[in-house]
Amino acid sequence: MGFSGFPDEALIFYEGLVADNSKAYWTAHKGFYETGVRGPMLALMDELEPEFGPAHLFRPYRDVRFSKDKSPYKTHQGAYCGVGVEGVGYYVQVDADGLYVAAGWWGSGDQVARFREAVDDDTAGPLLEEILGALPGDIEVGGDRLKTRPRGAPEDHPRLDLLRHKTLHAGRRFEPEPWLHTPETLDRVRSTWRALVPLVDWLRRHIS
Repeated sequence: MGFSGFPDEALIFYEGLVADNSKAYWTAHKGFYETGVRGPMLALMDELEPEFGPAHLFRPYRDVRFSKDKSPYKTHQGAYCGVGVEGVGYYVQVDADGLYVAAGWWGSGDQVARFREAVDDDTAGPLLEEILGALPGDIEVGGDRLKTRPRGAPEDHPRLDLLRHKTLHAGRRFEPEPWLHTPETLDRVRSTWRALVPLVDWLRRHIS
């Protein structure tokens, strides 16, 4: 079955899970999660696979072993399409606030040195600046960053802000609108991912 949108009840389900993140709530609503959340996300990813490759759907259970927050369930459903480089790829999630669509690098610490080397490069660094500067205005750039400059980086480095990044991603947040419950959602995700292809290509080249 093709993708037809996320039902309004999917957002209501996550509103309830935010308010009551308990086994009792989850057990009572697990059937709906399978048909109203996970099922549509799988269908959406199937539609996108020919262009972006196979996707991985994240499990709904949180890893609470090292977290002060012991809430057992994630309050969103995410999916990720990798591009053959650890931590680099395309991401989408549905939650109580609507839809979030992004792409970038959520990689490991040993990739940071390669990223900073590329940012420091006189050719690769300005190209990344150009790619980020050309993104549509409603796409926000983010990522984990150092509060201070990296060791060895000069204070007057022209790309000091980028050098601080330990991860780098960009994405769009879509608030709940009627189109979310229709196949138009597919077009929104696809167009956002396409806008982020140059960023993903840069990351794939320089972090691998």
